[in-house]
Amino acid sequence: MATVQRTVQAPPERVFAVLADGWTYSDWVVGTVHIRDVDAAWPEVGSHLHHKAGPWPLSLHDKSTVLAMEPGRRLRLNAGLWPLGAAVVDIHLEPEGANGTKVTIHEDFEQGPLLAVRNKINDLVLHRRNIESLRRLADIAERDRSKHFDHP
Repeated sequence: MATVQRTVQAPPERVFAVLADGWTYSDWVVGTVHIRDVDAAWPEVGSHLHHKAGPWPLSLHDKSTVLAMEPGRRLRLNAGLWPLGAAVVDIHLEPEGANGTKVTIHEDFEQGPLLAVRNKINDLVLHRRNIESLRRLADIAERDRSKHFDHP
């Protein structure tokens, strides 16, 4: 299981607002190259985010499904990437200081061929990917909010 943490200089509500805007996932989730559709109910439990991952022409179409959600505190997803498998991604937000948020991402393969070859190299790749994803998430949450929410 890969776990990474980062303190974001924005309150938990603003960080969660980025998570709740499914159209931004390709902006901060490393490996997601295009968001094809976002269910109107996103990020309610059971809702889906339809995405493409990987470089063209090898891009894979799949979806991520919300497994659990607590506004301003937590988002747990089943992130699909078939035929390679799926991972459970658990994102926790905790207030830190006067105006910050400690963001923790736990990710682990749940099904598919990647589960069978789980090893330290995979954990290192997930760890590095999630460090960069958290850096990108922080960049979005920390910048002027009015520049962020211009999606359909």
